[in-house]
Amino acid sequence: MTAPEPGKASQARISSGIAGLDEILGGGLDANRVYLVEGQPGSGKTTLALQFLLEGARLGERTLHICLSESGPELQLIAERHGWSLDGIELFDLSSSEASLDPDEELTVFQSSAVELGETTTGIIEQIKALKPTRVVFDSLSEMRIFAQSPLRYRRQIMALKHFFSAQKCTVLLLDDLSSQGGDVPLHSLAHGVILLEQNPVDFGAERRRLRVIKMRGIQFKGGYHDFTIRRGGLEIYPRLVAAEHHKRFLGEFTQSGNGELDALLGGGLERGTNALFIGPAGVGKSTLSLTFAVAAARRGDHAVIFAFDEGRGTIDARARAIGLDIEPLLKAGTLRIEQIDPAEMAPGEFTHLVRLGVERDKARIVIIDSLNGYLNAMPDERFLILQMHELLSYLSQMGVVAILLLAQHGLVGPMETPVDISYLSDAVLMLRYFEAEGRVRRALSVLKKRSGAHEDTIREYRLTSEGIKLGPPMTEFRGIFTGSPTYTGTQQPLMSKSDHEQG
Repeated sequence: MTAPEPGKASQARISSGIAGLDEILGGGLDANRVYLVEGQPGSGKTTLALQFLLEGARLGERTLHICLSESGPELQLIAERHGWSLDGIELFDLSSSEASLDPDEELTVFQSSAVELGETTTGIIEQIKALKPTRVVFDSLSEMRIFAQSPLRYRRQIMALKHFFSAQKCTVLLLDDLSSQGGDVPLHSLAHGVILLEQNPVDFGAERRRLRVIKMRGIQFKGGYHDFTIRRGGLEIYPRLVAAEHHKRFLGEFTQSGNGELDALLGGGLERGTNALFIGPAGVGKSTLSLTFAVAAARRGDHAVIFAFDEGRGTIDARARAIGLDIEPLLKAGTLRIEQIDPAEMAPGEFTHLVRLGVERDKARIVIIDSLNGYLNAMPDERFLILQMHELLSYLSQMGVVAILLLAQHGLVGPMETPVDISYLSDAVLMLRYFEAEGRVRRALSVLKKRSGAHEDTIREYRLTSEGIKLGPPMTEFRGIFTGSPTYTGTQQPLMSKSDHEQG
C-alpha cells in the first residue's frame, strides 16, 4: 500500500459501482487510470466490469465495452439474468472478427497474427476516438496475447494502449483470465492497480469466492482477502472486518435476562460491550438461556438478533413457548430478529457482513451466535475461525453490543471435549452440565469466569419450566457435579423438587 506524495493534490475518485469494493479502496478508483482485473474463467471479472460500466451510465457518462472474449449477445444475456439493461453502454464486438470454421483458414490466422493484432488495435483506437468514453472495459487480454505471439510484442502493444488511454482521459479496466503461465507480472507494473478474483472449491457446499487488491498506486487500501458472492444483481463484496475502524460511545450498564436469580448469579447481568460464552453438551439449555436475554432486551425496546446456524425459526419459537415466552409480537415489531444461517452456503466474510448490518442498520444491542459449532463448519481452517472471531468480538465490544456465543461440547455426561477453545476471548463463561442424582438426569450451571465485576461462584441446579428458568440453592453438599457423577457429602436434601413443572 502506498500513500499519496506530500504536497500533491489527491486525484479525483470514482465509484467502481460496487459498494464493498469502494470501501476496500477507501472511496473508489482514481479516475483516468488503467487497472488490471485478473482471475480464472468464471471468477466474476465480466460481472464486476459490467457493474463498473453501469455505474458510469447511471451518472450519465459515456461507457464502452470492448468485446474480445464474449460476444455482444452473450453480454446481453448476462445482463438480462442480473436484471440489468445495457442501453447506456456501447458494445464494440470484436469477438468473432478473427474466428473461422474453415480448417484451411486457421493457419492463415496464425500466420497473419501481426496483421490481426494491428487491425484489432486500430479498430479499438478509432472507436474510442469517435465515442470519447470516460469508462472503458477491455475484455479480455488473452486474445491480445494470442495475436501478439511474442511476449515482447504483446507488452509493447499494451504499453501503447495504456499511453493512448491516458491521453483520452478515460478510466480503463483490463480483464485477464490468467492464461499466461505463472501470471503476467510485467503487466502488473504497467497497471495503476491490480485486483485479483479467486474461486475456490470446498469439499462440501458452495464454492468460496474472494478478492484481493494486489496493488493500487497512491491509494491506502484495505489489504488481505475479502469474501464475495455473485447473485442476481451482481457482485456483493464483504470487506474484511477491521475492528479498530469502528467505535461507538456507550455506557457500560447491565443487560439483564429478566430472571432475577440468573442475573444475581452473573453479578447483576452482562455489561454492554462484553461477550459471554455459554458452553455445555447438546440439549442442556444453552439456546434457551440465551433466548431469555434476547427476549428481555426486545421487551425493553432494545433490538436483539439471533444468528441460528443449527435450528430453524420454528424450533426456536417452540422452545420459547415451552418456557412461557411469546416471541411472535417481538418478531413482528422488529425488536427481535432471527437470521437463519446455512454454513454450507455462506462464506465467513458474508456472515460478518450480516452481523455488521444487524448492529449498524438495525441498531442491535444484543447479538447471539447459535452456535460456534455451526460457524466452525463454515470455515475450512480452524486458525482463521479464531482470528475472525477475535476481530468480530472486538468489533461488537467497541460498538457497545452484548455478544452471547453458544458452544456445544462433544458428549452428554462424563468427560467433555470442546471442538475449539475460545474461552480466553470471552469476558464471561457460563458452564452448563448434565449430572445424575437420585436416578434422574439433572442440570447444573455455574459462572466460571467474569472479567467485569463480581459474580457468584457457586454451582446451582436449574430447570426449564413452563414459567421460565428456575434456579435451585447452591449445591454446597455435592462434590464432582461437572464430572457427571457427583458425590453427595451432606445430610439434607439440597436438590430441587419434582413439582417444578420441568420442561424436558
